[in-house]
Order: sequence, then C-alpha cells, then structure tokens
Amino acid sequence: MDRAQKEKVVEELGQIFASSGVVVVAAYAGVTVAQMQDLRAQMRAVGGSVRVAKNKLAKIALAGQPCENMADLLTGMTVMAYSEDPVAAAKVADAYAKKNDKFVILGGAMGDTILDQAGVKTVAAMPSREELIAQIVSCIGAPASSIAGAIGAPASNIAGILSTLEEREAA
Repeated sequence: MDRAQKEKVVEELGQIFASSGVVVVAAYAGVTVAQMQDLRAQMRAVGGSVRVAKNKLAKIALAGQPCENMADLLTGMTVMAYSEDPVAAAKVADAYAKKNDKFVILGGAMGDTILDQAGVKTVAAMPSREELIAQIVSCIGAPASSIAGAIGAPASNIAGILSTLEEREAA
C-alpha cells in the first residue's frame, strides 16, 4: 500500500468516525471469510457497515475526532462495525458475538462517549430508531382515538338525558 492509498484510507476512516452514530470494535481472530461475509450482510440489512483496517491507520484517523480515546481498543486483529443509527451496529455485533465465540467485542464509541464491552451491550439492548418511532406514533395515536370517543360520547349522553327528561315530564 503506497502513501496515497494510506492517506485515502485515513480520510475514509476519519469520515466514518465523524459521521457514525456508533462504532463497535471487535477482535475477529479465527473468524472465517464466510462468517465475515455473513456479518457484513447482517450489518448491511440494518444500514450499517463493517470495516477492517490497519490499526495504525485507524489511530491516525482518530486523531482530533471526538472518539479519539477509542484508539486504546485498536490492538491485534480488529474489525469496526458502524452505523448512523446509534443502536443498529451494536445490536448486530452483540447478536453476532453471542453466536460466534471467535468474534469478541472489545468496546466502541458513541459520539464522544467511549464504550466498554458492557456499554456496547447496553446500547444493543436499547430500542432501535424504528422501534422508537413506532412507540411515538402509538403514543400520538392513542389520544386521537380517545378524542374521537369523547366527541361521540356527548351525543349519546345528550340523547340519554333528553329521553330521561321526556320520561319525567310524561310521568
């Protein structure tokens, strides 16, 4: 790899660190090519990506980034899983680590917050963006159905009151 290619890789990694909602760093020694392709496919399905890069180049790209302290995680054979959604990459990486004991999560970063293994698991347990949107929509929709019921209720209440008044006058 010549200098120009290295500079290009450093620039790409810098963009990844700057624009990703979460970056998960994992050790992948012993993971087969087929298993890595499976991980990449799972990550693509949720809008994330997987990147293997030389640790030295990744550390250069981390310089000046909010997650600069993540450089300590970059030792040995490491792979980075990242996504714009702050939860997606962590969910996929955590699920994959449970299935494959050779894929070990070392930690990661969420913005300027450095995550350890437990932190990545905690982020993975959070609801995804789509799940949060669904929860918000259901919360917004619930009052609308209550309002519709309340609007229809007075008409039936008025009819009941009028029939009661008629019965009183008749008696």
